[in-house]
Amino acid sequence: MPTRWPTSCGAMRARASDTYSSGSSPTRRRASRRSRLCWPGSSGSGGGVAARNEGREPVESRALGRTGLRVSVLGFGCGNVGGLMIRGRPADRERAVARAIELGINYFDTAPSYGDGVSERHLGQGLKALRADVLVGTKFRLEPPDRLDIPGAIRRSLEASLERLGLERVDLLQCHNPIQAEQGAGDPGVREMLDAAGPALERLREQGKLRFWGITALGDTQALHRVIDAGTLHTAQVFYNLLNPSADAEVMPGFPGQDFRRLLPRARAAGVGVINVRALAAGALSGVASRHAIAAPSVDPIASGPDYAADVRRAEMLQVLVRDGHAETLVEAALRFPLSSEAVSTVLLGYSDQAQLEFAAAAMARGPLPPAALSRLGALWRSFAAGAAPS
Repeated sequence: MPTRWPTSCGAMRARASDTYSSGSSPTRRRASRRSRLCWPGSSGSGGGVAARNEGREPVESRALGRTGLRVSVLGFGCGNVGGLMIRGRPADRERAVARAIELGINYFDTAPSYGDGVSERHLGQGLKALRADVLVGTKFRLEPPDRLDIPGAIRRSLEASLERLGLERVDLLQCHNPIQAEQGAGDPGVREMLDAAGPALERLREQGKLRFWGITALGDTQALHRVIDAGTLHTAQVFYNLLNPSADAEVMPGFPGQDFRRLLPRARAAGVGVINVRALAAGALSGVASRHAIAAPSVDPIASGPDYAADVRRAEMLQVLVRDGHAETLVEAALRFPLSSEAVSTVLLGYSDQAQLEFAAAAMARGPLPPAALSRLGALWRSFAAGAAPS
């Protein structure tokens, strides 16, 4: 089965000993083999990307806000976009989870909506078989009828998730809804999150059913700022990538994605751990529109632009980072970009196969993009706002 992150990675080599700094992970497993991290069938596959992790984990860790936890800078997403934990074969799923742990990845993220509970079940089965000691996060979503009893809805969702996962508690529970400025008929507003959801989540913490809670940072930008500034939540899933840097950088009027108005510095000031999501813009930052056989066949952009095809076209403009020698591939550049923000704790990536996992771990071992690459990006982002190709 071909891997649909086309790259030319023959020249790129990454070893655990080349990581940009040392770190530790709660899960300590030593690798016993040398893995080839090149996409099968891609140009340059004869050379591959080598990753050694004899004696140490190649994946760095960072603090998760004020939680006291340390999370690997690369997370394991179990959602629909990559699809491995929903549509993958059982043996492939278990091997990928085992390899992730071997690489030092200690954060696994799922949700009830991923395959209508299938992702949670499959993750729970894999972790049980491996007897793995890792950090697990899941989510809850409030539908319009749930607004009549927000505490009860959150409790019921969590209890169902715990049953599917085979756990007595989760390390992290996050709201999956966008957050609006005011209470309405759709998604919850700021006051509902702070006055109803927040206290309910704290009670579940006291009962030992979860350790920490957070939000998915979508919805009204000002509403997100207000919830984070309140200082009650512990984490936020933030959309920050090469197509939309507005969570950490100012963007010009006319920018095609949502303007998050530098949400990341606010999160850091509030001690909120940041889980970076959509680092590859659901695959658009591979630079091509084709998708892996078990990945979601089509995706809608979230916060990055009007449609997926437009995201792919703008991603092609970012190939200059490869031509200038800042990264071997666009995928590598996209994965390393979020590490440039000290506010980011972990980059959550969804996978379609183990080869993608291997490549991502090797890319992360190279650390953040260099300052020269970040300086080059300003002109590219201005061209996004202008709707023209950069000079």
